[in-house]
Amino acid sequence: MNSVHLKAALLAGAAVWLSSAAGAQETVRIAFIDPLSGLAASTGEAGLKTFQYLAEQVNAKGGVLGKKLEVVGYDNKVNAQESLVQLQKAVDAGIRIVTQGNGSNVAAALEDQVGKYNGRNPGKEVVYFNYAAVDPVLTNEKCNFWHFRWDANSDIKMEALTNYMKTRTNIKKIYLINQDYSFGQAVRGAARKMLAEKRPDIQIVGDEVHPLQKITDFSPYVAKIKASGADSVITGNWANDLALLVKAAADAGLQVDWYTYYAGGPGGPTAIKQANLPDRVFQISEGVPNVDYASAREFEKAFRAKIGQTLFYPRAVNEINMLVKAAQEANSAEPAKLAAKLEGMRITVHNGGEGFMRADDHQFFQPMYIANLGPLAKNQPFDEENTGWGWKVIGKVDTQNTIVPTTCKMNRPS
Repeated sequence: MNSVHLKAALLAGAAVWLSSAAGAQETVRIAFIDPLSGLAASTGEAGLKTFQYLAEQVNAKGGVLGKKLEVVGYDNKVNAQESLVQLQKAVDAGIRIVTQGNGSNVAAALEDQVGKYNGRNPGKEVVYFNYAAVDPVLTNEKCNFWHFRWDANSDIKMEALTNYMKTRTNIKKIYLINQDYSFGQAVRGAARKMLAEKRPDIQIVGDEVHPLQKITDFSPYVAKIKASGADSVITGNWANDLALLVKAAADAGLQVDWYTYYAGGPGGPTAIKQANLPDRVFQISEGVPNVDYASAREFEKAFRAKIGQTLFYPRAVNEINMLVKAAQEANSAEPAKLAAKLEGMRITVHNGGEGFMRADDHQFFQPMYIANLGPLAKNQPFDEENTGWGWKVIGKVDTQNTIVPTTCKMNRPS
């Protein structure tokens, strides 16, 4: 190769490198690590669509400090080890913001690994935004400066749910059925403790766990519930483990009340309608589409028109809004600077009211709602999964009444 051709080749190579570097500098990327295949794929795909929609909304308003926001999906198959593989792929790709939600087992592995990685790589830190993994341990014994949780933890949810249940005099016999991992164990433990304190007259007639996202036929479990004489069920099940459980209940003609965390997830409302359980399935969450708050209803209408699904994760809206706010206040998208700004941050949440990120443990607090699913009423504009049934708010817990203590001993970077 003569000198002219060599010079041209070097210039071309430099142009490609500069273009790539410029592209990276012009984009703030988030690695979305959740199930995109297998039995829990519907939940992960719903989350990915939500975050990508939110990124589009941010970009339409100028992006993050003038840079485009991009959400990149990584399939973890709800497996902790696979999640660490995907985390490494994201880090190798230069992504320094990670979000994940489905599976507290996954969250614990990610939280631990992010902390270790950051300790070995000062100046190249990664920050982990948790939008749905709610095992209380994540913001207690295992708390980590680089981890922030936007969903209410399991104890917060069970506190609100059992406060409502204690007023329901029709509840005499409860059956607990949950997934056999850290979150499911947290749900059953909190339910037992809080019911004993608030309604010691209630008899727990069953307490069972099952493998996570592996059961395709819940009829044997439903037969046990039916035989127990339970009038109500408490479950933290999500994705297929909720939808298939309710479907099996419908097939068996089981008529009980259901107290849940995630009945509104993909497939849940359809199964509830098929089971003919009007106003008998209750959910505790940070918001449902029919909350009477104008801006949230406008968002829901536009979201459904574009994405074709319910906004399952109002907390994802809060997460992205706070990311943008933190970047603006820090004038940087560097993880350490974002983390410093997020501590103690207060915002008006998606469904109205104030929320805040507690600096002590990086747990977000926000209003919580109890809703049940049934035929739409006049003031309910949104149904679920084209069933003609929608969520009706029957109770609200203000932010200050959701606050629980923490045992976190936060180690902050020097």
